[in-house]
Amino acid sequence: MCQTLKHAHIVARRSTERGHADHGWLNTYHTFSFANYQDPRYQNFGALRVLNEDRVTPNNGFPFHTHRNAEIFSYVLSGELTHRDSMMSKPTASTAAGKDQFYRIGRGDVQFTTGGSGISHSEHNEHHSETVHFLQIWALPWKNGLTPRYHDLTIDEGKKRQGFVIIISPLQAGKGATAAQEKAAVPIIEGTIPIHADLLLGASIISPGSLATWKVGGDGAVESKKDRKVYIHLPMTKGGRCKVRLPDGTVLAEGDGAFVTNVDAGDVLQVQSVGVLEAEVVVLDSH
Repeated sequence: MCQTLKHAHIVARRSTERGHADHGWLNTYHTFSFANYQDPRYQNFGALRVLNEDRVTPNNGFPFHTHRNAEIFSYVLSGELTHRDSMMSKPTASTAAGKDQFYRIGRGDVQFTTGGSGISHSEHNEHHSETVHFLQIWALPWKNGLTPRYHDLTIDEGKKRQGFVIIISPLQAGKGATAAQEKAAVPIIEGTIPIHADLLLGASIISPGSLATWKVGGDGAVESKKDRKVYIHLPMTKGGRCKVRLPDGTVLAEGDGAFVTNVDAGDVLQVQSVGVLEAEVVVLDSH
């Protein structure tokens, strides 16, 4: 059983309440207002602005489009996603016979882009038969007009089965980073992707009956210690056969999430897998 965190306030966000659109090539669910789904109650949660759960059919995807002043990351649950952007060198006759340039990420990978002053990119599923399932997440940066940057990271599945793994943490140099510090892109937690926000992204794969523990704010990794805003999401990965229980007894089914407020850095949130199959849980901890 989860240990009760009595002062935490937990509100479930049920999958069926999310915005939803099925475009044929794209089946997408929106936790927050996005595109044609607009709800003034769900504009953002701390620095977290967008959490879309997307499935894109083979040989389809998002054509080139521009982002500005957003930290954008994709967490791949299954399949593969191919990324091209305007920062890549343009193919020429003298470079590998004009070979196309791209990044391809798959299960366990996270791809991250700082939109900053403006970057154009595309994301496609170029697999001939397999649908790609991924989370598209946007965070609000602490400063506009940043230099666009790209990062990717592969997360060891074994480590996620041992507990929550922190994947993204704030840029160590903070809001006042120099151009050199921006280029160096050193995160406050070694081995993570640096983000221009007071935000952590973590994930765990929890076997049935087991617990994983999230320490709010990491170990001194965030600037704002009080009134953290933690969002817990259980992606739709097992056909409805995984569930998790939160400290107040709330049970999340696949596609559900929960807003956790009235917590501070150092508080401990336990998540217990109570379904038939292991549960992959994503946590976004911001201010």
